Amino acid sequence: MVLGTKQKLISMSNTVVNKAADNIRILSAAMVEKANSGHPGGAMGGADFVNILYTEFLQYDPMDMEWPFRDRFFLDPGHMSPMLYSVLALAGNYSIDDLKNFRQWGSVTPGHPEVDFARGVENTSGPLGQGHTMAVGAAIAERFLVARFGEWMAHKTYAFISDGGVQEEISQGAGRLAGYLGLHNLIMFYDSNDIQLSTETGAVTVEDTAKKYEAWGWNVVTIEGNDPDAIRAALKAAQNETGKPTLIIGKTIMGKGAIKEDGSNFERQCSTHGQPLSHAGASFKKTIANLGGDPENPFVIFPEVAERYAKRRDELMEWANAKNEEEDAWAEANPELSAKLDKFLSGEVPEFDFAKVVQKANSATRNASATVLAAFAKEVENMIVSSADLSNSDKTDGFLNNSKAFTSGDFTGAFLQAGVCELTMASVMNGMALHGGVIPVCGTFFVFSDYMKPAVRMAALMELPVKYVWTHDAFRVGEDGPTHQPVEQEAQIRLMEQLKNHHGENSALVLRPADGQETTVAWKLALENTSTPTALILSRQNIKDLPAKTSRYDEALQAAKGAYIVEEDANPQVILIASGSEVATLIEGAALLRERDGLGVRIVSAPSEGLFRSQDKAYQQRVLPAGLPKFGLTAGLPVTLRGLVGDDGAVWGLSSFGFSAPYNVLDQQLGFTGENVYNQVKLLIG
Repeated sequence: MVLGTKQKLISMSNTVVNKAADNIRILSAAMVEKANSGHPGGAMGGADFVNILYTEFLQYDPMDMEWPFRDRFFLDPGHMSPMLYSVLALAGNYSIDDLKNFRQWGSVTPGHPEVDFARGVENTSGPLGQGHTMAVGAAIAERFLVARFGEWMAHKTYAFISDGGVQEEISQGAGRLAGYLGLHNLIMFYDSNDIQLSTETGAVTVEDTAKKYEAWGWNVVTIEGNDPDAIRAALKAAQNETGKPTLIIGKTIMGKGAIKEDGSNFERQCSTHGQPLSHAGASFKKTIANLGGDPENPFVIFPEVAERYAKRRDELMEWANAKNEEEDAWAEANPELSAKLDKFLSGEVPEFDFAKVVQKANSATRNASATVLAAFAKEVENMIVSSADLSNSDKTDGFLNNSKAFTSGDFTGAFLQAGVCELTMASVMNGMALHGGVIPVCGTFFVFSDYMKPAVRMAALMELPVKYVWTHDAFRVGEDGPTHQPVEQEAQIRLMEQLKNHHGENSALVLRPADGQETTVAWKLALENTSTPTALILSRQNIKDLPAKTSRYDEALQAAKGAYIVEEDANPQVILIASGSEVATLIEGAALLRERDGLGVRIVSAPSEGLFRSQDKAYQQRVLPAGLPKFGLTAGLPVTLRGLVGDDGAVWGLSSFGFSAPYNVLDQQLGFTGENVYNQVKLLIG
């Protein structure tokens, strides 16, 4: 058969395309082999897709990798990092030495990718399922901004998912949300090679993935995932889709190109998933040669491949210049909108007068939070709030009632009704934060923070300023019983205050305010915290306002130091310490200590031990001096306050699961009363 001119050109073009994909395979296998650690098989199978994506579709500014209107690529299977680093090396973002240093101390190519916008790494990935869910969040953020500033800034979000990511339960939440919202700006490639670490996928599933995503409202295309023409056609069709997210199911070959010492095929093997080819049963040298590389010097970029990527770089620079001109013209025509957009994208703390927030007396801190959120909805225009089907209970509806929820194709509101999917919601928030331009907030019951923990950890690792609203903070949930009563959760999340991120900061800020005014201050601290996630732990039940000599709000501003003196006598003989609702109980106990025994008391509210330990030693000693006995009261595990009370003090806490009963009955039965504070302090000091 004689090829026509067009067919000849395509054939010639694909010769270089295929060589570029093989170059990615060679570099990926070589990285793992040199490190003697890693995952070559998946990277070798997925090389064809990322090669086409980066040379023909992904739009960004090579001179400004953090340009806000760039397309994003979110990698879900972080173990396929060799593929990502290799294609980014071809694009000029990593050196050959960087690739050679894969998985080594101080390397910019860690075992699983860690967010590095300047090099083109859009997300930290590793825990399967979270990467593509972050992509959903980024796509929502893009639609939110486009709804306010125009389609001129529209861009695509691409995601790459594996068989394992599809199996993770979080994929249901991500798929459902993206389909419901009609995120046509989201395009996901499913690397369907039917191979997992331990087994073939047929050993664990018989589901029809295409039908599943179609049921969620996705446009689904199935192709040969190693065929450049099929990939190209699928991506073009996905870009033209205007109402649905697109899933491209690419049937790929695990370990594509791998051969054994005798030259026989060694593709589609589980063993190539998680170890160097030479350990898996393949011949590394023969495989490299089979792919067109030099087994003695595999860390090479082929000249024709370098030329192809250089040509793409020139095209992108031309495109970016045109987009910048378009942006400049828009900014000139819309100066006020342009100034607002710049402020959104800067990540600066929005201007907000917290002193003007009027809180109702003696209210639940969840209600106090709702008051602040209602004000945010009117003044903080780039905030997006979400709830896991609890907005009227976690009181994020304070925000919703002054905005509206997103619906399919309509992102003029600012509230995401996530449904019952706490982990999905938290990961979506991470994606919003990674995209930039928005302030993500999400809420649920504190006990369900357990579902969110993997995403909270990722937010801490990536240093993302996501805000968590966790209500129903203790056994005072009452009649709902122990399944809904957090006991150990506060101690768990406060460990994040002790864990440092890679900038040496507390990896999270955890705040449990003691009354309405302290809640306002807690929100002030949360909004001002732009470098780590913040958790607000809030009460279901009403709490008596703490005493104040002047303005309670002004005095509550001291919460910015993590712990502060709420009330004290001239010569205190004991220090009482708590956070949240228990501070008011200490007030009651202190009154009895004074009345019955003339005892001098100091009461300390400690909404954040992490913040307190960040203060200078002089301040810490002034608030909690050595030599004075200390008593702590916590509705959580006693260890929650042990660090503040010290070994010589005493902590009254809850050392078991809760019980089902009205909360005021539980207070009496469990000893969370002023009377018991009195009794326990008397036992402490003798």
